[in-house]
This record gives sequence, C-alpha cells and structure tokens, in this order.
Amino acid sequence: MARKTAQDDPLAPVTLAVGQEDLLLDRAVQEVVAAARAADADTDVRDLTPDQLQPGTLAELTSPSLFSERKVVVVRNAQDLSADTIKDVKAYLEAPAEEITLVLLHAGAAKGKGLLDAARKVGAREVACPKMTKPADRLAFVRGEFRALGRSATPEACQALVDSIGSDLRELASAVSQLTADVEGTIDEAIVGRYYTGRAEASSFTVADRAVEGRAAEALEALRWSLSTGVAPVMITSALAQGVRAIGKLSSARGGRPADLARELGMPPWKIDRVRQQMRGWTPDGVAVALRAVAEADAGVKGGGDDPEYALEKAVVVIARAARSRRG
Repeated sequence: MARKTAQDDPLAPVTLAVGQEDLLLDRAVQEVVAAARAADADTDVRDLTPDQLQPGTLAELTSPSLFSERKVVVVRNAQDLSADTIKDVKAYLEAPAEEITLVLLHAGAAKGKGLLDAARKVGAREVACPKMTKPADRLAFVRGEFRALGRSATPEACQALVDSIGSDLRELASAVSQLTADVEGTIDEAIVGRYYTGRAEASSFTVADRAVEGRAAEALEALRWSLSTGVAPVMITSALAQGVRAIGKLSSARGGRPADLARELGMPPWKIDRVRQQMRGWTPDGVAVALRAVAEADAGVKGGGDDPEYALEKAVVVIARAARSRRG
C-alpha cells in the first residue's frame, strides 16, 4: 500500500501524492475523498487534469463560498501544468483556504520539480506511490493487501499469487480481494494454485476474452480446459463479469486517449486498447443480455444450480452471441 509520512491526516490542507503507480495514486485520492465525506457528506470533489486547470481556475475553485462547503480539489499529472498555472498553485500553497483539501498528483521526476519542492516546503502531507518494478516490492504489496483485509496468507501463497498474476497491481489487489471473499481461514499455496494455475491459454481471462470477442467455440474449449486443470468456476464467472463490464464501461465513456480513459474507468491503458478491439460487435442491449447471463451463471456456480459446468457453458454461448449483436 502507499507509504505515508508522519503527517497522517488525510484532511491536511495539501496532500502530495508522488510516484507513477496508478493504483496507489488513485488510493491516495480515494483516502482523502473518503475522509472529507466522512466529515461532510456533501463534500464537493473536483478531479482535474492539467488541461482543465487553466490560469485563474484554482482561484475560482478555492474562493470562499456562501455555504462554507467542504471541497476536495484533485490535480492529476501536476508536473504537466502550464507555467502560469504552476504560479497559481504555488501562490495557493502559501495560504490554503479553509475547508478545502488540495491533492496534487505528481510523477516525481525532474519535470515540474519546482512545484514538488514548493509543496514540500510548506509541509504538505506526502504519500509515496512508487512504481513497483521489483518482484520483492510486489510481494510486499500482496502481503499488505491481505493484512489490510484482516486475513492470513502463507508466504508461499503470496509468492504464488505474484508468479501467477504478474506485475499489474490492480489485478493483484483484485485477486487478493477475490480470495478473501471466497475462502475461509488461512490462504495457502494450494488454494492459489486452484484458482490461478493451469494452462496459461486456458485461464479464466482467456475464456472471457474469447467470449466477449464472439468466438464461442474457442471460448468453450478454453472453458473446458480451465475446468479440467482445476480453475475454480467462481473465478471464471468473475472474469466473464469483468470482461462484459469493461465493454459496457468503455462503450458509454466519452472518447479520449487510453491514459485518460484508464483513469476515468479504472483500467490500465493496455486494457483500454484491448477492450476497444473487443467491443466492435456489441450493442447496449447485448451488454444487458450478457450481464444477465453472467449473473445467472454466478448463481449457478455458487449453489443455485445442479450443474456449474453447464451454467458456465450457457453463459459463454450467450455472451458470444451478444458480442455479435451489431453484426446481425
């Protein structure tokens, strides 16, 4: 998880989140917003990119209100702000407004270092969000996720999870959450293996990818391999749900660069590109049909039906058909 300094009050006038790990940056923002809304449920949150924060905009956002409302102003990629806007931010740092929390997200590199130094000089609360490039860092992250959820996992289980999932922190966090939701007691290597090992091309995510691409035969083949190699049915329904929801989210989002959409939708940029390719045959009605099929399959594999394998096969077929709804 993001490491904090001794200034541990999320409602400090200024929070500086430094680094390039998107999940940790998002969590730093979420922590501040949650604390603000716990203090005032009507807190106004403004989440801005550099192109949205023009000279004078910050002054408008932080000017006194007749209603003295609490406000959180989030500035993403602060290192990319224009020179004039950086002057505005530096001036604000010297005299922050009451009832307003400014959150600056900064990559931490040389670009925009003057703003970084200015925020530190005035004693901004700082949250470190470094990119986790080393396996040891990702292993420590997984252990921390289990601890944060109040669960115990063996060292071998944590290592197996990192080996199986890879370097994407969002997917690692999602896997930890899924395991703690589904499994009671200590999570060991055998449990992780049951959920995440098997032929790589027959993983639960491959089943979902082939289904949302409308490739029913390949999806069914991958499904059968997954089940035969011990992948838990609940992991397959989870992957199907993620795949269909990603189609729905992206199809309803406004256009933009993958990086911008990734922040808006909570997906890594590479996934935006993949989903764009997968969504070509989908319609809104198709998404609705597919989500119902996933819900029925989920109920079937969690005890609501007599044959979990049939429930999954039925869902895969329905999703693959829905993926071709625009084509006729």
